[in-house]
Amino acid sequence: MQHKMPSPTSRRNGSRSGSVSGICGTSVNGRFDLGVAPPRRSLDYSSRRRASSISSAFAIGAPSQDNAKRLNLSLLTIAFRFLLAIDLWLSKRLSVCSCEDSLLGSIRPLVKLVEVSGHVVPWLMSAVYGLVNSDSANELETMLNLLMALLLDMALVRIVKAIVRRRPPSQSRSDMPCTVDCYSFPSAHATRAAMCACLTLAHLVSTAPLRALVLAWAGLVGLSRVLLGQSNVTDVLFGLGMGYCHYSLVERLWLCPERLQDILMTFLQDAMAAV
Repeated sequence: MQHKMPSPTSRRNGSRSGSVSGICGTSVNGRFDLGVAPPRRSLDYSSRRRASSISSAFAIGAPSQDNAKRLNLSLLTIAFRFLLAIDLWLSKRLSVCSCEDSLLGSIRPLVKLVEVSGHVVPWLMSAVYGLVNSDSANELETMLNLLMALLLDMALVRIVKAIVRRRPPSQSRSDMPCTVDCYSFPSAHATRAAMCACLTLAHLVSTAPLRALVLAWAGLVGLSRVLLGQSNVTDVLFGLGMGYCHYSLVERLWLCPERLQDILMTFLQDAMAAV
């Protein structure tokens, strides 16, 4: 057989095509573009990986914030329950006059007498009696504002008790006459004692021994509630602070006879106009 030898022209063409076939290029009008194509797949993969890492970082950051909030709430809850347990324990240890068989049950009648001195009934009766039998304008003004303060104290304490709804201590005994409260926070005796003591010091008592006696009475009224097991320690402490706030409010709303007369005249004129 005779083998056909390739011509020199075909050899040159074949060598050119073989050398160009290994290069990524295009031919335009017989000319080859030797530019290398960019690695699109690698760029797409890196961008997708970066986007997924950012989204995963946001996804991890949101639960971490929620966990931090839950941790703070749990710590606050634990602290609140710890303080509440201390309050209950201390109140139970201090209730040494809760019954006749208690540690200091023999002085229970005396402690009860101190507690009754902070009850609302004697104070309302005293305010009405002073209002009716006052001899001067100053006494009339003081008794009028004292009566208004007692009514304001009763209303505000009832509102707070209805909101908080804290039950009295387990060792309490409901043997107080004229008592309709079924909640203990805040202590109404403590609020009333603090408010009346501040009003007395501001308008009725000027000598140092009597001022000390009034302050001691207010503290003993609050202490009697704890000794008798009728209130917790926090009930009394909050009540004393609330009583001082009531006193400040009454001082701001202080009614003098002229102002009271103007209020009554305005009320009567409005009532007559409505009729």
